[in-house]
Order: sequence, then structure tokens, then C-alpha cells
Amino acid sequence: MTSGTAALQERRYRILVTGYAISSYGTFLNVVALSLYVYAVTDRALAVGVFMAVRLAAGFVAGLASAAVLARWSPKGVMFWANVAQAAALLLLVLAPDGFRTGTLFAVSAVVGASGTLFMVTLRSSIPDMVGEGRHTWANSLMVSGRSMAMVAGFASSGVVVSLLGYTAAFLVDMATFLVCALTVLLLPMPMSPARGDEESDDEKGSQGGGQEGEGADGPGRRRVPAALVALGAVPVLGLMVALRGIDALGSSSHNAALPVYSTELDADNPAVFVSVFWCVWALGNVLVQQVLQRYTKRTGRSVGALGFGLGTIAMSGTFILAFAGLPWAVTVLVALLAGAADGLTEVSYTSHLQTLPSPLRTHAFGLSATVENLGFGVGMIVVAAALDVFTPLSVVGVAHGAAIVLALVYVARVLRGRGAQEAGEAQETHEAHEAQEAVPASEAREGKQVEQGEQGKGESGAGPARGGHRDGAEVSGG
Repeated sequence: MTSGTAALQERRYRILVTGYAISSYGTFLNVVALSLYVYAVTDRALAVGVFMAVRLAAGFVAGLASAAVLARWSPKGVMFWANVAQAAALLLLVLAPDGFRTGTLFAVSAVVGASGTLFMVTLRSSIPDMVGEGRHTWANSLMVSGRSMAMVAGFASSGVVVSLLGYTAAFLVDMATFLVCALTVLLLPMPMSPARGDEESDDEKGSQGGGQEGEGADGPGRRRVPAALVALGAVPVLGLMVALRGIDALGSSSHNAALPVYSTELDADNPAVFVSVFWCVWALGNVLVQQVLQRYTKRTGRSVGALGFGLGTIAMSGTFILAFAGLPWAVTVLVALLAGAADGLTEVSYTSHLQTLPSPLRTHAFGLSATVENLGFGVGMIVVAAALDVFTPLSVVGVAHGAAIVLALVYVARVLRGRGAQEAGEAQETHEAHEAQEAVPASEAREGKQVEQGEQGKGESGAGPARGGHRDGAEVSGG
């Protein structure tokens, strides 16, 4: 790849990340605006919970279906229409008559949940094709940085936008952000629809990756299930890594649900202060660690891998537990900074590791990951909400993130054991190669001695090669 081509790829990817950051702002603005609007329309807290459940369930299903969708549509087409679908859903909500608002809200929830998941699975699995080899960590860091800053801006401005401009204006702003992202997708040098040959090739690769078991038992229509299972075994400890990601999502649900409760306990008159400060500092730590990762990768040519994901998960879960420990403000701010840095590290290392898979299996792996993450977060929100009525925020967050720490320790031990076995195997191979190299000169010395003896024998008798001498050497000498 020429430097000009690499620069063009990088420039277009930066444009896409800019569009993604803008749409992420709309997504996080959506989280607040839509939840408040659901409560305003229905006047029931249960409806807010059901609204979130529908969104997560749609994301769960979309994660399962993402590989099949990408087998029939190009990544560019999927990302473009995912943004257009979210913009159309919001426009439908704005135009819906009063009597249809409730039903439209839940339809919007499903569309936003499914489209958002499809977009993220497609983006993550397509990054290696967009930026080329050796640029994964840089590309993932840039993506995570944009989303982190968008999250802070979305959460921070949601109250102002809704209060000053109203719900309709908030939804129109959200719609505009998704349309902007769709336009940046159009700039990618990729086809909107795959060629028939490419589609068949991908299907064939998926069936080969799935093995004969899927073909014999379930037929072509069920090949994606065994292929997804093969994806879990294609990279060492990948299955445990995805499971840890799901437990981490459960831990995330615990601190997301507990933060408002804990903030209210700290200051009942101004409960938003602690939440706002915490997330702003968290985002700062996330952005800072991305800068460190990008410089580290550029300087060393290496990326944080599977071990970084495990250690980062331990650090992240530990700092989130400390955030609810009632520490002084200055210490809590430092904890939030470290939590954001650890969260950014795990995101980049996890995504980069899955991107080492070949294209067909990579799509299945990211689809499974999205499914597991949505399941973990959804189940966690239900369990945590019930637990917070009985237990303190510290105990609830401690149990949820404590489970993630335990599994992360098991994961790190597996990774280290695998590395030890690999290093031992490499050392054995090096030792055998060294012995082989030492054996070659000795053999050559013996052969040389035999040749010399053969030449002496021939010189003395003149009758041809000496008995017991090296035939080839003697013949050459005699020629």
C-alpha cells in the first residue's frame, strides 16, 4: 500500500468517525430525551423500564442477525441504512398524532436499538478493511475517543435542549445527527451492495468456517449458527473473553443504575452534580488513554492485546467500586479518571483482538459480542433495579463488578498460561533448531574426512573410488 493510499484511507476514516461521533451525540441525547418523553406521555415509571427493555431486546436480536444481514448487504449499505432508519423513526415520532404516540414510541425504541447495534457491529468488523493492517489500535482509539466526548456532550446538553427547546426540537436534532453520519458513510470507497460473487464467496467461507456438522444437521439455512460457534474457538480464550464482556456489561448496568441513587444520597438538593462531574472526568480519562495508546502503537508497532483487556477489566471494575465507597471528592475524581482510562483500554484491546479474525468469522464474533453485551446489560438493569431497593449502592456495585473481577482473574490466568505454553514451545523449537545446526558441521566434517581418505585411496591405487569412501566426492575428484 502506497503512502498516498494510506493517507486517503486515514482521511476518509476520520470523516466517518466524525460522523459517528455526531450520531453518538444524538444517541446519548436520545437516551435522556426519549426516556423523559415516555414518562411524560404515559405518566408511568414502568413504561420507561419497558421502553428500555424493548430497545435492549431489539439490540439483542440484531446482534444475532448481524452476520446474516452482512452476508447480503455491504458494510457501507448496512451503516448507511441503519442511520437513515433511526432518522426516519424519529421523524415518524414527531409527525405521529397524539393517539398514536405511545405505540410509536415503542416502535422507535425497537428501531433505534436494532439499528444502533447493526451499525456498531458493522463498523467494528469493517475497520480492518478501512484502515489496513497495523492500524487497528489507532482506528479503535479514534472511534472510542469520539464516542466518549459525544457521550459527555449528549448527557450534559440533554437537559438544556429539552428544557429550552422542547421534545420536538430534541428529536429533530437527533434526526439531523443520524443523517450527518449517513452522509459520511456515503464518502467511503465501498460499494453499497455486494456483488453476487462476493456474496456467494462469503457464504462459502462461512459454511467452511462452520464445519460439516452445521451442513449435515441443519442445512444451509442454519450455517451461521455453527460458524458463530467456530468464531468463539478461532482465537485463543475468545469464548471466555466474550463471556467476560457480558459480565462487564452487567457491571456497567450496576453503576449506571446506582449513580443517581448514590448522587441523591450525597446531595439531595443537587443530585445531578455528582453524576455530571463523574461522567465528565470519566470521559476525560477515556480520551487521555486513547492518546497514550495511539502514541504507544505508533512508537512500538505493537498493540495492547488479550492480556490488556483482562487487566483493564480488573482495573475498571475496581475503580467503579471505589467510586461508591464515600471517598473524599478529590480522591473520587481521581478514581473516575482512572475508571475512564481503564474503560477505554478494555474497549480498544477487546475490539482490536476480535479484529484479528478473518472477515466472515469476525462478523459472527462481533454479532455474538453485541448479543451478549445487550443481554448482560438488560438482565443487569432488571436485577440491579430490584437490588437497589434493598441494598446500598456500594454493595450492589461491589457484587456486580466483583463478579467481573473474579472472571477477569480467571481470564488473565488462562492468557498467561497460554503465553507460557507458547513460549515453551518456541524455546523447544529454538533448541531443536540449534541442535540441528550443530549437527550439520559435524556431519560435513566427517564427510570431508571420508572424501580425503577416498582421494588418498584413489591416488595410491589408481583403481577408482576407494572402498568405504564418499562416492560423490570421489567421483568429483576423479573427474
